[in-house]
Amino acid sequence: MKLDKKEIMNRALNAMTINIGKAGINENVIEEIKRQFESNEILRIKFAKNVARDKDAYIDAIKEATRCQLVDVRGHVAVLYKRKP
Repeated sequence: MKLDKKEIMNRALNAMTINIGKAGINENVIEEIKRQFESNEILRIKFAKNVARDKDAYIDAIKEATRCQLVDVRGHVAVLYKRKP
């Protein structure tokens, strides 16, 4: 079953949120995101204001490492989706 963007965004309101702070993305953050995708299809990634200018690069790194899809970016929050097998 493929979810449409509107349904994913509605479900994202209650999704797990992972905060990315001044340290940015490292291997531990990627591993935590992978663990969360094992139990959740939708994750919200919230970027601190001081790293928000690099969020596009961080999102690309997360997408590459976890093979997820970017649904939407609003402000400092990205919504990611990975279908469960």
